[in-house]
Amino acid sequence: MIKKKKNIININIEKELKQSYLDYAMSVIIGRALPDIRDGLKPVHRRIIYAMKMMGNDYNKNYKKSARIVGDVIGKYHPHGDIAVYDTIVRMAQSFSLRYTLIEGQGNFGSIDGDSAAAMRYTEIRMSKISHELLKDLEKNTVNFIKNYDNTEFIPEVLPTRIPNLLINGSTGIAVGMATNIPPHNIKEIINGCIACIENKNIKIKELMKYIKGPDFPTAAIVNSCIGIKKAYRTGKGKILIRANHIIEINKKTNIKSIIINELPYQVNKAKLIEKINSLVKNKNIEGIFNLRDESDKDGMRILINLKKHTSSKIVLNNLHSLTKLQIYFGINMVALNKGKPQTLNLKEIIDCFLQHRKEIVINRSIFELKKIKKNIHKLKGLIIAIFNIEKIINLIKNTNEIKSVKKKLISEKWYIKNNDKIKLLLNKNIYDSFIINNKNKKYYLTYEQVKSILDLKLYKLTNLEYSNLLKEYYKLKLKSRNLKKIIKCKKKLMFVIKEELLKIKNDFGDKRKTKIKNFKFNLKQEDLIQKEDVVITLSNKGYIKYQLLSLYVAQHRGGRGKIAVKVKNQDFIEKLLVTNTHNTILCFSSFGIIYWLKVNQLPKSDRYSVGKPIKKFLNLKNNEKITAILSMSFYSNIFKKKIYIFMATSWGIVKKTLLTAFMRPRCNGIRAIKLNKNDKLAGVSLVKDNNNIMLFSSYGKVVRFIEKEVRVTGRVSTGMIGMKLNNNDKIVSLIIINNKKINSTILTITEKGYGKRTNIINYPIKSRATKGVVSIKVNKRNGLVVSSTEVLNNDQVMIITNMGILLRIKVIEIKVIGRNTQGVILIKTLNKENVVSLQKISL
Repeated sequence: MIKKKKNIININIEKELKQSYLDYAMSVIIGRALPDIRDGLKPVHRRIIYAMKMMGNDYNKNYKKSARIVGDVIGKYHPHGDIAVYDTIVRMAQSFSLRYTLIEGQGNFGSIDGDSAAAMRYTEIRMSKISHELLKDLEKNTVNFIKNYDNTEFIPEVLPTRIPNLLINGSTGIAVGMATNIPPHNIKEIINGCIACIENKNIKIKELMKYIKGPDFPTAAIVNSCIGIKKAYRTGKGKILIRANHIIEINKKTNIKSIIINELPYQVNKAKLIEKINSLVKNKNIEGIFNLRDESDKDGMRILINLKKHTSSKIVLNNLHSLTKLQIYFGINMVALNKGKPQTLNLKEIIDCFLQHRKEIVINRSIFELKKIKKNIHKLKGLIIAIFNIEKIINLIKNTNEIKSVKKKLISEKWYIKNNDKIKLLLNKNIYDSFIINNKNKKYYLTYEQVKSILDLKLYKLTNLEYSNLLKEYYKLKLKSRNLKKIIKCKKKLMFVIKEELLKIKNDFGDKRKTKIKNFKFNLKQEDLIQKEDVVITLSNKGYIKYQLLSLYVAQHRGGRGKIAVKVKNQDFIEKLLVTNTHNTILCFSSFGIIYWLKVNQLPKSDRYSVGKPIKKFLNLKNNEKITAILSMSFYSNIFKKKIYIFMATSWGIVKKTLLTAFMRPRCNGIRAIKLNKNDKLAGVSLVKDNNNIMLFSSYGKVVRFIEKEVRVTGRVSTGMIGMKLNNNDKIVSLIIINNKKINSTILTITEKGYGKRTNIINYPIKSRATKGVVSIKVNKRNGLVVSSTEVLNNDQVMIITNMGILLRIKVIEIKVIGRNTQGVILIKTLNKENVVSLQKISL
């Protein structure tokens, strides 16, 4: 037995793989993932709707089982799994997925919580009313039909849609190497845009956007008007910001605020969103929420978020928008198949392609209808001739034996219209022209089709009434044929028909816009996510820092003991106290003369009994570097444009003034602020403007007051100049910038043992810089050394803290105003080895 040699073809594997992958990619792009720009449908959607039409599953008829439709689709048109087809049907029936649903469902078709639909054997479907507009005129040879996968059926290549489905329902798909994400729109706006393009073919996208405001999602929500929409419509690519809609409710009985979420961004899962919010609240990523509940029902969506008292709803919402899908970006990528090729198109190009498709459909329909009308006119013409010659025809039929002979004689016979019949025809000029003027020979020959219709003529058609109806019908058909010829030949008439059909669609299916388009803040700063609260910052000698709410400390009477604010560790003590708020930034000045920037909200929030955390966790401090001065600043947009200075005073009496702009670019390793002498450190830092007065207070109860202009502006790395001459062992403890606009302000001074007093500013004369100054308070064993001084008004309050962490808040009005050379009164009771270390003003 001789074996035949097989034909073996050597191929390059690289080329084969490349070609195979390209074939696969194109089949996915064209056959699955991307919609056709004309009808806005992918093949699976088109096949489902066509299968439902062929089964008579119309909107005004009974529902049919989903399984029956799925079986028909996969058996005849779509060679894929039943799950893929049923999932598509489910989405086409979901009111939260499609802006205008193409299928009406009966049964469980899933929910916005992500619940899956019931099995196909349990649900029933039928086409929605708007789906019929996709199929209108399909039977009139308007589109090409192609063979199905096994060449046993024919399916439409595209549907002759009357609605701009690609834009009103959008489309999402991931192909190989490309994707599409077209948002849904309002049908009224899109049709208005189409009509605007018909009336002005050179219309610009900017003008088109007067009609089409933006996407209109089935789940409503709010779209930001100032981001993405214009770019997406102009280029076909862009992104828009969608935010959930909410209302604020206040319970009249409990006065509790609640945030009610009643609209979600498109394609956001409600159940997962609530789970995410709940997780954030538990992990304390979002504060101020004490209850979260889903109260959605058949009347609509309602997510209830109850807020704690004194919680800002704005801050909570900012956090929710930042950390959850209550605010999402929707990437627009308008890619569709145009003439079988994937293409990115802008808004006008999509509308133009749809209108071009409508032109082809209307012309094809008009040609089909014209052919049909011509046949009818031809038959009617034969009937009219026969009626005018009815007696002759009857005699011819009577005298002939066979029907074949009758047909031959009728076809070969010459037929005339008598003069009196011409008068009847003159009653309608259109018919007269057709019969008499256009027929120069004044004789007529019947065709086979006309003879057939004459022989099928019923006797009742010979009555005067039916005869008149024949003439009317003939006249109507002639008018229709003329109109159809105009549509085919005249572009103006063609566009008029398209416009009229679009207006009818608008009247039948137009509805109000669901999605609101507003301009809202989307670039949230850190301050927008944190509630603005007044706080007290404490810093210990060993560098432990924390903040507490100022509201924890109520004002007490002067001379009280106060309460614990910080749990001080062994051999540690409190050095600094600062009253500020959570939106401010603190400037930390170190013993090395370096300035560090730190936001208050970055510090640890603790209770009264906690130590806090080491400041080294927040600042890149070097070995043996300590924070010796803290300044709180509230930044605003033009702070660096104004002529503002940072004024510094050291323990040795050195002062320095540097423009704030020199520190406007903070670094993680800090910025050099001042060149310090050995063992010297910053005692006070403040912001100054021109024409301020400077006051320096020493630990031995001395004070000097001079004009700020006496200190010249120097750079960051300079040492400064003498501000006050000090005696041996004396040091500067406070720097005060006098606000000349404040009237009736006084200077409050406090000593180590808790004694203090207020003195009018006028008691402190203005002298030159670099002098020893005058007495501010008597320093003795009872009082101890001066700790701090500050400028206060009568309505202010002050906070006093000791090295043991005891804090007292008192009203300034309780402290007497007395002269300079006095001892003062008790402000806070101190124990043995306990000293006051800081004083801070609270302006109310």
